[in-house]
Amino acid sequence: MVSKIDDFLTFLTVEKGYSRNTIEAYRNDLLQFSKFLQEQGIDGWGEVTKEHLIAFILDMKKREYSSSTVARKVAATKAFLHFLVSENVIGDDPSANLDSPAVTKRLPRPISPDEIEALLTAPDAERDSRGIRDKALLELLYATGMRVTEVVSLEVDDVNLASATVRCLGKASKERIIPIYPKAVEALETYLERGRVPLLKDAQEKALFVNHRGERLTRQGLWLIIKRYVKQVGLNELVTPHTLRHSFATHMLNGGADLRNVQKLLGHANISTTQIYTQVSTKHMRHVYDESHPRAK
Repeated sequence: MVSKIDDFLTFLTVEKGYSRNTIEAYRNDLLQFSKFLQEQGIDGWGEVTKEHLIAFILDMKKREYSSSTVARKVAATKAFLHFLVSENVIGDDPSANLDSPAVTKRLPRPISPDEIEALLTAPDAERDSRGIRDKALLELLYATGMRVTEVVSLEVDDVNLASATVRCLGKASKERIIPIYPKAVEALETYLERGRVPLLKDAQEKALFVNHRGERLTRQGLWLIIKRYVKQVGLNELVTPHTLRHSFATHMLNGGADLRNVQKLLGHANISTTQIYTQVSTKHMRHVYDESHPRAK
């Protein structure tokens, strides 16, 4: 059964041009589905029925998977089964009449400006190269609201300290130029002058942020860095690298930034995605009002 999953992933890579991260997500989802089927005594894709799919969904809900995770795994499974039909591996698609699970949209959880300040000042930039790197990394994440993948994909030439901007390639390789505030410029300048070079093993390395082996920092590596400082300053354990992106957007809107401008900075194709942050901002203002207005108490 696994061989057909490999064929599907090859199709997505070659024919559809899906990214490595997307391919790995599909692989994990489909291997989980395959394992579930084998535990049900299913040995071939032709034996899969709609009832098996429903049982898979119920099993995930029993395990308390989030609605978005269940929906993603079901979408991957449906795409795979459709592929098997197109390749004449199976005759009928058992997922043809299966409704996709509803996704409960959760509002992003930003952290307060004070918490941001605590996190950004946590790295000891005076101690060693890693501290200098981490300081620059955190400042840049909050200064730009970039996605994790976008940050780890940056190269040295993408940063222009003279104009205080960074060139970012977002989804579908869409380029955007994002301004960065003076403290972030200063942190990046220090990193490029005193932090990055000692970490390098190859002088020809183009990656902006590198790990202790002198190689490009990975998404997982960035997550571990954030996790360490979140624990160090005693923030809520739910704070993730994406929290900085949420906080950037919310704080920009709270500060009076135009929604369209925030959309461009975040690289959102659709403004409805950015509008989620107006709900977060409104909730914040409701809290401020209730806490400070004398007639609200």
